Amino acid sequence: MASRHNPELRAAARHVGRRRFLTVTAAAAALAFSTNLPARGAAGSRELDATRIDSDPFTLGVASGDPLPGSVLLWTRLAPAPFEPDGGLPQQFVVVEWELASDESFSAPVRSGTAVAYPEYHHTLHVDVDGLDSDRVYHYRFKTGTWISETGRTRTAPATTAAAASLTYAAVSCQAYHDGYYTAHRHLSQDDVDVVLHLGDYLYEYAVNSAGGQRAYTDRKLPALFNRETMTLEDYRLRYALYKSDPDLRAVHAAHPFVVTWDDHEVENNYAGAISENDDPPEEFLLRRAAAYRAYWENQPLRAAQQPSGPDARLYRRLQWGTLAQFDVLDTRQYRSDQVYADTKHTGGPLQDDPARTITGAAQESWLIDGWRATQALWNVMPQQVCFSQRKLDLTAEPKMSMDAWDGYRASRRRILDGAKSAGVENLVVMTGDLHAAYAFDIKDDFDDPASRTLGTEFTATSVASGRDGAEKPSTWDTYLKANPHLKFYDGRRGYVRVTLDRQKARADFRTVSAVTTPGAPISTAASFVTEAGDPGLKPG
Repeated sequence: MASRHNPELRAAARHVGRRRFLTVTAAAAALAFSTNLPARGAAGSRELDATRIDSDPFTLGVASGDPLPGSVLLWTRLAPAPFEPDGGLPQQFVVVEWELASDESFSAPVRSGTAVAYPEYHHTLHVDVDGLDSDRVYHYRFKTGTWISETGRTRTAPATTAAAASLTYAAVSCQAYHDGYYTAHRHLSQDDVDVVLHLGDYLYEYAVNSAGGQRAYTDRKLPALFNRETMTLEDYRLRYALYKSDPDLRAVHAAHPFVVTWDDHEVENNYAGAISENDDPPEEFLLRRAAAYRAYWENQPLRAAQQPSGPDARLYRRLQWGTLAQFDVLDTRQYRSDQVYADTKHTGGPLQDDPARTITGAAQESWLIDGWRATQALWNVMPQQVCFSQRKLDLTAEPKMSMDAWDGYRASRRRILDGAKSAGVENLVVMTGDLHAAYAFDIKDDFDDPASRTLGTEFTATSVASGRDGAEKPSTWDTYLKANPHLKFYDGRRGYVRVTLDRQKARADFRTVSAVTTPGAPISTAASFVTEAGDPGLKPG
């Protein structure tokens, strides 16, 4: 439990007292005493002369995200010594220049300006560049002192009323640093996609030893400060520094804009709302969640609307790609009811169908269905975290299912599917992470009746590294395919899924690498599937 291992959390919780933690909102106030916010323009603020930075501050690369028709969010962090708690910079703000151009050599500049990297935000920058042309590719970089960052490539979305002809996106998830190399990210950085969806488990809270776990480093040694579970704001910040120091992750961020959402490991395994895996006192866990959420926002290309307030953050949001696609990005962790029976595999029972239980929360559920009712898009894409389709895990009369996935929240899933039907959604595509395997499902109106109507398609991105190398046919391969007739594909190797949408069809290519415990493995397409617009149901591609 957190209280046994984390005196900082325990002291913070004791300072506030349990009786004040009657709601999640109350914990937001608790965070103020332990982690300060930037005093923008305050009399005591001091600027660091950037010419005094004597080593490269752009060690963690650049990133962009959430492309809109006229704007894109640019990110970087200043950290000359990323494995030090302060990143190698004093508690002073730094002025940083940014540039946006239509070419990689910056001979055709488009926009430029300055931004301030505050120490209270760990010298991260979130620059929301607006006034841009829609449906355009841009290049960007940052400068401070004598240092220039690497160049990133990004793009804006088509105008909301534009009849975009096509869109190609990739989906990735689950990148446990200690389980292997990010070879899939390197290949994805060289792939021709418009945007990347990261579906959660960007970070893992588990300790990473000096050899980098399965990476088994012999030419370097990681600091001992990584060899502990993340609990405090400093812990989470340092862990992001470790992950973002990976050259393959830096490459894919520089190559494509990202749309990110979290799952559980960005905070703690299998947490549910304000309930921790080990049932820690809420006043302690919410302080940990607040630290994790803050570090997540600091280290991702997210706009100010997603900035946390204590342990709360509005991560669910909507993006459009002209009239071709609408993306409804979900958060199935922050608002969910606690898991029933068990967090993972269990035969389940009537509580799975309790209408009082939810995986999205009532507000997000209404927001999703209302958005479907108003949509003008041909394809409705729902990036989210855990398996949406029914997934029986054995062939018994009362099979086990994952209580952490939508199978543990069947009433919640039923409301979403009924909402899609009532809204007239014809081309639903659910994008999923979490499972460390590639799956392709037909989403059925009644999963226990193979003849029932197909309402959409679910593509599950396998992990980037989590689970180590994996196998083309895991030991459960035959069982899962027999137990779930709506499951059309299952592969246990690492990689990503690439989806191309056009006016006639959606095509998914499952890209897999042969190994991640050794670097440099080749990539290949394990399988391809197509679902036609207006006629849901997967066919070999």
